[in-house]
Amino acid sequence: MQEPDREIESIEEFDHVVARGTLAGFRVQSVDLTGRTAALLSTDTSEAVFLGCPMETEAAAKVRAGGALVFPPVPDLPFDPYRGTLYSSAELFTGLTEHGYARTPDALAYAWFQRTKTDGDIFASMLRSIHDDAVSDALDEFLVGTRVVGVMGGHALERGSEGFAGAARLGRALARAGVTVATGGGPGAMEAANLGAYTAPHEDAVLDEALELVGKTPSFRPSIGAWAEAAFAVRERWPDGGASVGIPTWFYGHEPPNAFASHIAKYFANATREDGLLARSTAGVVFLPGAAGTVQEIFDNATPNYYESRGEPTQMVLVDRDHWTRRLPTWPLLEALAEGRSMKARIALVDSVDEAPEALLSMLG
Repeated sequence: MQEPDREIESIEEFDHVVARGTLAGFRVQSVDLTGRTAALLSTDTSEAVFLGCPMETEAAAKVRAGGALVFPPVPDLPFDPYRGTLYSSAELFTGLTEHGYARTPDALAYAWFQRTKTDGDIFASMLRSIHDDAVSDALDEFLVGTRVVGVMGGHALERGSEGFAGAARLGRALARAGVTVATGGGPGAMEAANLGAYTAPHEDAVLDEALELVGKTPSFRPSIGAWAEAAFAVRERWPDGGASVGIPTWFYGHEPPNAFASHIAKYFANATREDGLLARSTAGVVFLPGAAGTVQEIFDNATPNYYESRGEPTQMVLVDRDHWTRRLPTWPLLEALAEGRSMKARIALVDSVDEAPEALLSMLG
């Protein structure tokens, strides 16, 4: 087993550390320790922190007396604020077929957020903050050593459209080039890019067939359940898909997460989510045609590139010349900002989505 860092996020890691003789200084996240009472009673836990770990009363008393901090599980929450790992689509959509979307963990977490986001309760806001920080920590751990390309695009793009198919081909091309595709994790262009990355290990015909299958349910409206089940049918028919990341938010909880991202970092705070997605796109961002939200993302990304506040500027590729020069003339302003700065060599405008992978990868070198 790989040597753990100071965080323990599974029972296997816990047993490995205990076998070495001490838990002193470790942080144990959301691990069920009810079956490890003997180990807790006999192991040094000084300066350890236990976050949401169920344990027997005797064990909890002992580790506290031994100098540990114990944050017990919070009852009746539809999410785990101390989680040590990212979400999967299967976890967020648990119970979908049996009980419908409204009873899934994803929908229940959104309902809790709706009830608590404006009530001024410091406890609820603290739980949201702890959760989002834990998700960020898990996301950073997952992305260590990877090159990440963000794909930004609107949620309104429907399955069955040429735009959706193009975004899927983009995701597939990027994944096959060896980068990790990251999206906002929702429907539309985001789902398409994650779908493309999912089909990347398979032959080209699989994406065409998958697009045809999901195209029979074009939108998550009026039924999120039917929309999600169409995606899970694709996953069941072609298991062992490629990895990609989705970073959605319960702030826009009426837009469900898509099922094709293998790892999902879902946040309560949308600002944390948006900035985090762009900051982690270390190998650049492709911006598909969009409206106000995509324009905002372009300049959210351009600002640190302009000031080099995150180091060397990252690559930016805008797709659809007519859209970004005439309909929403963002490109001329981006060019003007880049003039005389190192980011100038890191921006590109292409006519079609199929040109985007080459444009971005050529700037990566």
